[in-house]
Amino acid sequence: MNKKSILIIDDDKSLRRVIEFQLGEQGYRVLAADSGMSGLEMFQDNEVDLVITDIQMPGIDGIELLKRIKIISSDAMVIIITAYGSIQSAVEAMRHGAFDYITKPFDKSELKLKVEKSLKMKGLLIENRNLRSVLSELFKFDNMIGSAKAIREVYEIANQVARTNSTVLIQGESGTGKELLAKAIHCNSLRSDKPFIIVNCAAIPENLLESELFGYKRGAFTDARDNKIGKFEAANKGTIFLDEISELPLQLQVKILRVLQNREVDKIGDVRPTSVDARVIAATNRDLNRLVDENLFREDLYYRLNVIPITLPPLRERKEDIPLLANHFINKFANEFGKIGIKFDRDAFKAISQFHWPGNIRELENLVHRLVVLCKGETITVQDLPEEILSKLKPENENFTITIPEQGIDLEKVEQELILQALVKKKWNQTQASKLLNISRNSLIYSMKKYGI
Repeated sequence: MNKKSILIIDDDKSLRRVIEFQLGEQGYRVLAADSGMSGLEMFQDNEVDLVITDIQMPGIDGIELLKRIKIISSDAMVIIITAYGSIQSAVEAMRHGAFDYITKPFDKSELKLKVEKSLKMKGLLIENRNLRSVLSELFKFDNMIGSAKAIREVYEIANQVARTNSTVLIQGESGTGKELLAKAIHCNSLRSDKPFIIVNCAAIPENLLESELFGYKRGAFTDARDNKIGKFEAANKGTIFLDEISELPLQLQVKILRVLQNREVDKIGDVRPTSVDARVIAATNRDLNRLVDENLFREDLYYRLNVIPITLPPLRERKEDIPLLANHFINKFANEFGKIGIKFDRDAFKAISQFHWPGNIRELENLVHRLVVLCKGETITVQDLPEEILSKLKPENENFTITIPEQGIDLEKVEQELILQALVKKKWNQTQASKLLNISRNSLIYSMKKYGI
Protein backbone atom coordinates (compact mmCIF):
# COMPACT_ATOMS: atom_id res chain seq x y z
CA MET A 1 0.00 0.00 0.00
CA ASN A 2 1.34 3.46 -0.93
CA LYS A 3 2.41 5.65 1.96
CA LYS A 4 0.29 8.75 2.51
CA SER A 5 2.22 11.92 1.78
CA ILE A 6 2.11 14.82 4.26
CA LEU A 7 3.60 18.27 3.65
CA ILE A 8 4.66 20.27 6.73
CA ILE A 9 5.11 24.03 6.29
CA ASP A 10 6.50 25.96 9.26
CA ASP A 11 9.25 28.52 9.70
CA ASP A 12 9.92 27.15 13.21
CA LYS A 13 12.71 24.65 12.49
CA SER A 14 12.50 22.80 15.81
CA LEU A 15 8.70 22.31 15.65
CA ARG A 16 8.93 21.33 12.00
CA ARG A 17 11.53 18.65 12.75
CA VAL A 18 9.54 17.28 15.71
CA ILE A 19 6.38 16.91 13.59
CA GLU A 20 8.41 15.44 10.73
CA PHE A 21 9.91 12.82 13.08
CA GLN A 22 6.57 11.91 14.71
CA LEU A 23 4.73 11.47 11.40
CA GLY A 24 7.65 9.56 9.86
CA GLU A 25 7.56 7.25 12.87
CA GLN A 26 3.86 6.56 12.11
CA GLY A 27 4.72 5.42 8.57
CA TYR A 28 3.90 8.54 6.56
CA ARG A 29 6.02 9.99 3.76
CA VAL A 30 6.88 13.47 5.02
CA LEU A 31 7.86 16.55 3.04
CA ALA A 32 8.96 19.74 4.83
CA ALA A 33 9.21 23.41 3.85
CA ASP A 34 10.35 26.42 5.88
CA SER A 35 8.19 29.07 4.17
CA GLY A 36 4.85 29.53 2.51
CA MET A 37 6.37 30.07 -0.95
CA SER A 38 8.62 27.00 -0.85
CA GLY A 39 5.73 24.97 0.58
CA LEU A 40 3.49 26.07 -2.31
CA GLU A 41 6.13 24.98 -4.81
CA MET A 42 6.46 21.57 -3.11
CA PHE A 43 2.68 21.16 -3.14
CA GLN A 44 2.63 21.82 -6.90
CA ASP A 45 5.54 19.46 -7.63
CA ASN A 46 4.45 16.49 -5.49
CA GLU A 47 1.39 14.36 -4.82
CA VAL A 48 0.34 15.51 -1.36
CA ASP A 49 -2.45 13.93 0.68
CA LEU A 50 -2.37 16.40 3.58
CA VAL A 51 -0.86 19.82 4.30
CA ILE A 52 -0.04 20.92 7.87
CA THR A 53 0.89 24.58 7.96
CA ASP A 54 1.55 27.23 10.57
CA ILE A 55 -0.71 30.26 10.34
CA GLN A 56 1.92 32.85 11.29
CA MET A 57 4.83 32.90 8.82
CA PRO A 58 6.82 35.65 7.09
CA GLY A 59 5.98 36.33 3.44
CA ILE A 60 2.96 34.18 2.58
CA ASP A 61 1.11 33.46 5.82
CA GLY A 62 -1.03 30.39 6.47
CA ILE A 63 -4.32 31.98 5.33
CA GLU A 64 -2.92 33.18 2.00
CA LEU A 65 -1.16 29.85 1.48
CA LEU A 66 -4.46 28.04 2.15
CA LYS A 67 -6.26 30.15 -0.47
CA ARG A 68 -3.60 29.43 -3.09
CA ILE A 69 -3.58 25.69 -2.33
CA LYS A 70 -7.37 25.57 -2.68
CA ILE A 71 -7.11 27.27 -6.09
CA ILE A 72 -4.72 24.52 -7.21
CA SER A 73 -6.81 21.72 -5.67
CA SER A 74 -10.22 22.38 -4.17
CA ASP A 75 -10.13 18.93 -2.51
CA ALA A 76 -6.82 19.56 -0.72
CA MET A 77 -6.86 18.70 2.98
CA VAL A 78 -5.21 21.37 5.17
CA ILE A 79 -4.65 21.47 8.95
CA ILE A 80 -3.75 24.87 10.38
CA ILE A 81 -1.34 25.22 13.32
CA THR A 82 -2.28 28.18 15.49
CA ALA A 83 -0.97 29.60 18.76
CA TYR A 84 -3.05 29.66 21.93
CA GLY A 85 -5.26 32.74 21.95
CA SER A 86 -5.46 33.11 18.15
CA ILE A 87 -8.58 31.00 17.63
CA GLN A 88 -10.15 33.75 15.54
CA SER A 89 -7.49 33.19 12.86
CA ALA A 90 -8.24 29.46 12.90
CA VAL A 91 -11.95 30.15 12.43
CA GLU A 92 -11.10 32.36 9.44
CA ALA A 93 -8.98 29.53 8.01
CA MET A 94 -11.90 27.12 8.37
CA ARG A 95 -14.08 29.57 6.42
CA HIS A 96 -11.53 29.45 3.60
CA GLY A 97 -11.58 25.66 3.43
CA ALA A 98 -9.18 24.34 6.10
CA PHE A 99 -10.30 20.93 7.31
CA ASP A 100 -9.18 21.41 10.91
CA TYR A 101 -6.80 23.29 13.18
CA ILE A 102 -4.52 22.36 16.05
CA THR A 103 -3.44 24.73 18.82
CA LYS A 104 0.14 24.95 20.14
CA PRO A 105 1.32 23.36 22.29
CA PHE A 106 -0.04 19.98 21.20
CA ASP A 107 1.07 16.43 21.94
CA LYS A 108 1.81 13.49 19.71
CA SER A 109 -1.55 11.74 20.25
CA GLU A 110 -3.56 14.88 19.40
CA LEU A 111 -1.61 15.36 16.17
CA LYS A 112 -2.00 11.66 15.29
CA LEU A 113 -5.79 11.86 15.76
CA LYS A 114 -6.14 15.01 13.63
CA VAL A 115 -4.03 13.52 10.83
CA GLU A 116 -5.97 10.23 10.78
CA LYS A 117 -9.28 12.08 10.75
CA SER A 118 -8.27 14.32 7.84
CA LEU A 119 -6.81 11.46 5.77
CA LYS A 120 -9.97 9.43 6.32
CA MET A 121 -12.02 12.37 5.03
CA LYS A 122 -9.66 12.67 2.05
CA GLY A 123 -10.32 9.00 1.25
CA LEU A 124 -14.06 9.53 1.47
CA LEU A 125 -13.84 12.54 -0.86
CA ILE A 126 -11.90 10.50 -3.43
CA GLU A 127 -14.34 7.59 -3.08
CA ASN A 128 -17.27 9.96 -3.47
CA ARG A 129 -15.74 11.57 -6.56
CA ASN A 130 -15.06 8.15 -8.10
CA LEU A 131 -18.62 7.08 -7.32
CA ARG A 132 -19.99 10.22 -8.95
CA SER A 133 -17.87 9.47 -12.01
CA VAL A 134 -19.23 5.90 -12.19
CA LEU A 135 -22.80 7.13 -11.70
CA SER A 136 -22.32 9.80 -14.34
CA GLU A 137 -21.21 7.13 -16.82
CA LEU A 138 -23.93 4.70 -15.72
CA PHE A 139 -26.69 7.28 -16.08
CA LYS A 140 -25.61 8.68 -19.43
CA PHE A 141 -28.68 8.62 -21.65
CA ASP A 142 -26.67 6.85 -24.38
CA ASN A 143 -26.07 3.98 -21.95
CA MET A 144 -29.69 3.59 -20.88
CA ILE A 145 -31.45 0.47 -22.12
CA GLY A 146 -34.08 0.83 -24.80
CA SER A 147 -34.26 0.91 -28.59
CA ALA A 148 -38.01 1.44 -28.98
CA LYS A 149 -38.94 4.75 -30.56
CA ALA A 150 -41.17 5.73 -27.61
CA ILE A 151 -38.39 5.39 -25.02
CA ARG A 152 -35.69 6.96 -27.21
CA GLU A 153 -37.91 10.04 -27.55
CA VAL A 154 -38.19 10.16 -23.74
CA TYR A 155 -34.40 9.98 -23.35
CA GLU A 156 -33.95 12.71 -25.94
CA ILE A 157 -36.27 15.11 -24.08
CA ALA A 158 -34.69 14.23 -20.72
CA ASN A 159 -31.21 14.84 -22.12
CA GLN A 160 -32.26 18.25 -23.43
CA VAL A 161 -33.79 19.34 -20.14
CA ALA A 162 -31.11 17.87 -17.86
CA ARG A 163 -28.71 20.81 -18.00
CA THR A 164 -31.41 23.36 -17.22
CA ASN A 165 -33.06 24.11 -13.87
CA SER A 166 -36.56 23.55 -15.24
CA THR A 167 -39.09 21.68 -13.12
CA VAL A 168 -39.91 18.25 -14.58
CA LEU A 169 -43.07 16.18 -14.14
CA ILE A 170 -42.60 12.48 -14.95
CA GLN A 171 -45.77 10.49 -15.47
CA GLY A 172 -46.13 6.78 -16.06
CA GLU A 173 -47.48 3.54 -14.66
CA SER A 174 -45.88 1.91 -11.63
CA GLY A 175 -42.66 0.12 -12.49
CA THR A 176 -41.85 2.08 -15.67
CA GLY A 177 -38.67 3.61 -14.23
CA LYS A 178 -39.67 7.09 -13.09
CA GLU A 179 -37.09 7.25 -10.27
CA LEU A 180 -34.34 5.96 -12.58
CA LEU A 181 -35.15 8.68 -15.12
CA ALA A 182 -35.13 11.34 -12.38
CA LYS A 183 -31.67 10.13 -11.26
CA ALA A 184 -30.44 10.26 -14.85
CA ILE A 185 -31.66 13.84 -15.25
CA HIS A 186 -29.87 14.80 -12.02
CA CYS A 187 -26.63 12.97 -12.93
CA ASN A 188 -26.51 14.72 -16.31
CA SER A 189 -27.26 18.14 -14.84
CA LEU A 190 -25.01 20.94 -13.61
CA ARG A 191 -26.07 19.88 -10.09
CA SER A 192 -24.73 16.33 -10.42
CA ASP A 193 -22.14 16.78 -7.64
CA LYS A 194 -24.79 18.02 -5.22
CA PRO A 195 -27.44 16.04 -3.26
CA PHE A 196 -30.21 14.03 -4.92
CA ILE A 197 -32.93 13.71 -2.28
CA ILE A 198 -35.81 11.26 -2.77
CA VAL A 199 -39.15 11.80 -1.05
CA ASN A 200 -41.88 9.19 -1.42
CA CYS A 201 -44.95 11.27 -0.66
CA ALA A 202 -47.13 8.17 -0.33
CA ALA A 203 -44.85 6.44 2.21
CA ILE A 204 -44.60 9.20 4.84
CA PRO A 205 -47.50 9.45 7.33
CA GLU A 206 -49.58 12.58 6.73
CA ASN A 207 -48.89 13.97 10.22
CA LEU A 208 -45.11 13.81 9.59
CA LEU A 209 -45.01 15.07 6.01
CA GLU A 210 -44.68 18.77 6.80
CA SER A 211 -41.79 18.31 9.22
CA GLU A 212 -40.07 15.87 6.83
CA LEU A 213 -40.35 18.22 3.89
CA PHE A 214 -39.68 21.57 5.57
CA GLY A 215 -38.03 20.80 8.94
CA TYR A 216 -38.65 22.46 12.28
CA LYS A 217 -37.06 24.63 14.94
CA ARG A 218 -36.16 23.38 18.38
CA GLY A 219 -39.12 23.80 20.71
CA ALA A 220 -41.68 24.03 17.90
CA PHE A 221 -43.60 21.19 19.56
CA THR A 222 -43.21 18.84 22.51
CA ASP A 223 -40.72 16.38 20.97
CA ALA A 224 -38.74 19.00 18.98
CA ARG A 225 -35.60 18.82 21.12
CA ASP A 226 -33.25 19.85 18.30
CA ASN A 227 -33.42 21.74 15.03
CA LYS A 228 -34.23 19.54 12.04
CA ILE A 229 -33.59 20.41 8.41
CA GLY A 230 -36.25 19.25 5.97
CA LYS A 231 -35.81 17.43 2.67
CA PHE A 232 -35.96 20.66 0.65
CA GLU A 233 -33.13 22.19 2.67
CA ALA A 234 -31.14 18.94 2.44
CA ALA A 235 -31.46 19.18 -1.35
CA ASN A 236 -30.10 22.74 -1.45
CA LYS A 237 -28.03 23.31 -4.62
CA GLY A 238 -29.09 19.83 -5.75
CA THR A 239 -32.29 18.07 -6.79
CA ILE A 240 -35.34 16.93 -4.83
CA PHE A 241 -37.41 14.11 -6.33
CA LEU A 242 -41.03 14.14 -5.15
CA ASP A 243 -42.30 10.66 -6.00
CA GLU A 244 -46.05 10.00 -5.98
CA ILE A 245 -46.77 13.71 -5.61
CA SER A 246 -50.43 13.03 -6.33
CA GLU A 247 -50.70 11.62 -2.78
CA LEU A 248 -49.87 14.95 -1.11
CA PRO A 249 -52.72 16.33 1.05
CA LEU A 250 -54.22 19.57 -0.27
CA GLN A 251 -52.96 21.65 2.68
CA LEU A 252 -49.38 20.61 1.93
CA GLN A 253 -49.81 21.24 -1.78
CA VAL A 254 -50.14 24.94 -0.91
CA LYS A 255 -46.77 24.87 0.86
CA ILE A 256 -45.09 23.07 -2.05
CA LEU A 257 -46.50 25.74 -4.35
CA ARG A 258 -44.91 28.43 -2.16
CA VAL A 259 -41.51 26.71 -2.40
CA LEU A 260 -41.76 26.60 -6.20
CA GLN A 261 -42.86 30.23 -6.40
CA ASN A 262 -40.57 31.85 -3.82
CA ARG A 263 -37.69 29.38 -3.46
CA GLU A 264 -38.06 29.38 0.33
CA VAL A 265 -39.49 27.05 2.97
CA ASP A 266 -41.36 27.78 6.17
CA LYS A 267 -39.98 25.60 8.95
CA ILE A 268 -42.39 24.65 11.70
CA GLY A 269 -41.85 27.04 14.61
CA ASP A 270 -39.69 29.52 12.64
CA VAL A 271 -40.90 33.08 12.09
CA ARG A 272 -38.56 33.62 9.13
CA PRO A 273 -38.53 31.65 5.87
CA THR A 274 -35.38 29.77 4.81
CA SER A 275 -34.10 30.23 1.26
CA VAL A 276 -33.54 27.06 -0.75
CA ASP A 277 -32.19 26.41 -4.22
CA ALA A 278 -33.38 22.93 -5.13
CA ARG A 279 -34.45 21.72 -8.52
CA VAL A 280 -37.78 19.88 -8.35
CA ILE A 281 -38.54 16.70 -10.27
CA ALA A 282 -41.96 15.24 -9.47
CA ALA A 283 -43.49 11.94 -10.50
CA THR A 284 -46.87 10.24 -10.38
CA ASN A 285 -48.61 7.13 -11.68
CA ARG A 286 -52.00 8.88 -11.64
CA ASP A 287 -53.70 11.25 -14.07
CA LEU A 288 -53.16 14.67 -12.48
CA ASN A 289 -55.51 16.32 -14.97
CA ARG A 290 -58.34 14.13 -13.73
CA LEU A 291 -57.39 14.77 -10.09
CA VAL A 292 -57.52 18.52 -10.80
CA ASP A 293 -61.02 18.11 -12.28
CA GLU A 294 -62.06 16.18 -9.16
CA ASN A 295 -60.60 18.91 -6.88
CA LEU A 296 -58.11 16.44 -5.41
CA PHE A 297 -55.07 18.28 -6.75
CA ARG A 298 -54.48 22.01 -6.96
CA GLU A 299 -54.61 23.37 -10.48
CA ASP A 300 -52.01 26.08 -9.77
CA LEU A 301 -49.55 23.50 -8.40
CA TYR A 302 -50.17 21.27 -11.42
CA TYR A 303 -49.19 24.07 -13.78
CA ARG A 304 -46.10 24.87 -11.68
CA LEU A 305 -44.98 21.23 -11.86
CA ASN A 306 -45.93 20.60 -15.47
CA VAL A 307 -43.22 22.83 -16.98
CA ILE A 308 -41.49 19.92 -18.72
CA PRO A 309 -43.87 16.94 -18.85
CA ILE A 310 -42.36 13.53 -19.65
CA THR A 311 -44.50 10.41 -20.00
CA LEU A 312 -42.80 7.03 -19.69
CA PRO A 313 -44.38 4.34 -21.90
CA PRO A 314 -45.46 1.06 -20.30
CA LEU A 315 -43.41 -2.00 -21.19
CA ARG A 316 -46.23 -3.44 -23.32
CA GLU A 317 -45.76 -0.47 -25.68
CA ARG A 318 -42.03 -1.14 -26.11
CA LYS A 319 -42.01 -4.92 -26.52
CA GLU A 320 -38.83 -4.87 -28.59
CA ASP A 321 -37.01 -3.77 -25.42
CA ILE A 322 -38.10 -6.80 -23.37
CA PRO A 323 -35.21 -9.05 -24.55
CA LEU A 324 -32.70 -6.21 -23.97
CA LEU A 325 -33.98 -5.60 -20.45
CA ALA A 326 -34.20 -9.33 -19.67
CA ASN A 327 -30.58 -9.83 -20.78
CA HIS A 328 -29.48 -6.86 -18.66
CA PHE A 329 -31.21 -8.26 -15.58
CA ILE A 330 -30.01 -11.82 -16.15
CA ASN A 331 -26.39 -10.59 -16.36
CA LYS A 332 -26.89 -8.45 -13.26
CA PHE A 333 -28.25 -11.30 -11.14
CA ALA A 334 -25.93 -13.92 -12.65
CA ASN A 335 -22.98 -11.84 -11.44
CA GLU A 336 -24.62 -11.22 -8.06
CA PHE A 337 -25.34 -14.91 -7.40
CA GLY A 338 -22.30 -16.43 -9.10
CA LYS A 339 -24.23 -18.05 -11.95
CA ILE A 340 -22.20 -16.70 -14.87
CA GLY A 341 -23.37 -18.02 -18.26
CA ILE A 342 -27.01 -18.55 -17.36
CA LYS A 343 -29.38 -17.60 -20.20
CA PHE A 344 -32.92 -17.83 -21.56
CA ASP A 345 -33.63 -20.32 -24.32
CA ARG A 346 -35.43 -19.10 -27.46
CA ASP A 347 -38.91 -20.26 -26.41
CA ALA A 348 -38.62 -18.64 -22.98
CA PHE A 349 -37.54 -15.38 -24.61
CA LYS A 350 -40.50 -15.63 -26.97
CA ALA A 351 -42.86 -16.25 -24.05
CA ILE A 352 -41.73 -13.30 -21.94
CA SER A 353 -41.82 -11.06 -25.02
CA GLN A 354 -45.51 -11.92 -25.52
CA PHE A 355 -46.51 -11.21 -21.91
CA HIS A 356 -48.22 -7.84 -21.28
CA TRP A 357 -46.28 -7.04 -18.02
CA PRO A 358 -48.82 -5.08 -15.95
CA GLY A 359 -46.07 -4.36 -13.40
CA ASN A 360 -43.76 -3.14 -16.19
CA ILE A 361 -39.95 -3.17 -15.81
CA ARG A 362 -40.08 -3.79 -12.05
CA GLU A 363 -42.16 -6.95 -12.58
CA LEU A 364 -39.75 -8.17 -15.27
CA GLU A 365 -36.74 -7.51 -13.02
CA ASN A 366 -38.34 -9.38 -10.11
CA LEU A 367 -39.15 -12.35 -12.35
CA VAL A 368 -35.61 -12.59 -13.73
CA HIS A 369 -34.25 -12.32 -10.17
CA ARG A 370 -36.42 -15.26 -9.12
CA LEU A 371 -35.57 -17.34 -12.21
CA VAL A 372 -31.81 -16.89 -11.79
CA VAL A 373 -31.97 -17.85 -8.10
CA LEU A 374 -34.12 -20.95 -8.69
CA CYS A 375 -32.64 -22.17 -12.00
CA LYS A 376 -30.77 -25.47 -11.48
CA GLY A 377 -28.95 -25.49 -14.81
CA GLU A 378 -27.52 -22.91 -17.19
CA THR A 379 -30.65 -22.38 -19.29
CA ILE A 380 -34.00 -20.91 -18.32
CA THR A 381 -36.79 -22.64 -20.28
CA VAL A 382 -40.53 -22.09 -20.69
CA GLN A 383 -41.08 -24.75 -18.02
CA ASP A 384 -39.27 -22.50 -15.53
CA LEU A 385 -41.70 -19.61 -16.07
CA PRO A 386 -44.41 -19.18 -13.42
CA GLU A 387 -48.03 -20.10 -14.10
CA GLU A 388 -49.19 -16.48 -13.98
CA ILE A 389 -46.99 -15.80 -17.01
CA LEU A 390 -47.88 -18.95 -18.96
CA SER A 391 -51.62 -18.69 -18.33
CA LYS A 392 -51.80 -15.22 -19.84
CA LEU A 393 -49.70 -15.81 -22.93
CA LYS A 394 -51.49 -15.11 -26.20
CA PRO A 395 -51.69 -18.10 -28.51
CA GLU A 396 -49.98 -17.48 -31.83
CA ASN A 397 -53.23 -17.90 -33.78
CA GLU A 398 -55.41 -15.92 -31.36
CA ASN A 399 -56.95 -13.90 -34.22
CA PHE A 400 -58.33 -17.06 -35.86
CA THR A 401 -61.71 -18.02 -34.39
CA ILE A 402 -64.54 -20.31 -35.50
CA THR A 403 -68.03 -19.97 -34.11
CA ILE A 404 -69.96 -23.26 -34.07
CA PRO A 405 -73.62 -22.72 -35.03
CA GLU A 406 -76.45 -24.33 -33.05
CA GLN A 407 -77.03 -26.97 -35.73
CA GLY A 408 -73.36 -28.04 -35.55
CA ILE A 409 -70.73 -28.37 -38.30
CA ASP A 410 -69.18 -30.94 -40.59
CA LEU A 411 -65.55 -31.10 -39.37
CA GLU A 412 -64.30 -32.72 -42.56
CA LYS A 413 -65.82 -29.95 -44.66
CA VAL A 414 -64.13 -27.34 -42.44
CA GLU A 415 -60.80 -29.12 -42.84
CA GLN A 416 -61.31 -29.38 -46.61
CA GLU A 417 -62.15 -25.66 -46.85
CA LEU A 418 -59.06 -24.65 -44.82
CA ILE A 419 -56.77 -26.78 -46.99
CA LEU A 420 -58.27 -25.30 -50.13
CA GLN A 421 -57.89 -21.74 -48.82
CA ALA A 422 -54.24 -22.36 -47.92
CA LEU A 423 -53.48 -23.75 -51.38
CA VAL A 424 -55.20 -20.86 -53.14
CA LYS A 425 -53.43 -18.33 -50.85
CA LYS A 426 -50.05 -19.85 -51.68
CA LYS A 427 -50.88 -20.32 -55.42
CA TRP A 428 -50.99 -24.11 -55.03
CA ASN A 429 -47.43 -24.31 -53.69
CA GLN A 430 -47.75 -27.37 -51.46
CA THR A 431 -44.62 -26.62 -49.36
CA GLN A 432 -45.76 -23.08 -48.52
CA ALA A 433 -49.39 -24.15 -47.94
CA SER A 434 -48.29 -26.86 -45.50
CA LYS A 435 -46.25 -24.28 -43.56
CA LEU A 436 -49.30 -22.00 -43.41
CA LEU A 437 -51.34 -24.86 -41.90
CA ASN A 438 -48.45 -25.90 -39.63
CA ILE A 439 -48.47 -29.48 -40.93
CA SER A 440 -45.96 -31.51 -42.94
CA ARG A 441 -46.07 -31.57 -46.74
CA ASN A 442 -46.79 -35.32 -46.64
CA SER A 443 -49.80 -34.72 -44.36
CA LEU A 444 -51.08 -32.07 -46.78
CA ILE A 445 -50.72 -34.42 -49.78
CA TYR A 446 -52.57 -37.16 -47.83
CA SER A 447 -55.45 -34.77 -47.00
CA MET A 448 -55.61 -33.53 -50.64
CA LYS A 449 -55.98 -37.12 -51.81
CA LYS A 450 -58.54 -37.83 -49.10
CA TYR A 451 -60.77 -34.92 -50.14
CA GLY A 452 -60.05 -35.20 -53.86
CA ILE A 453 -58.42 -31.76 -54.10
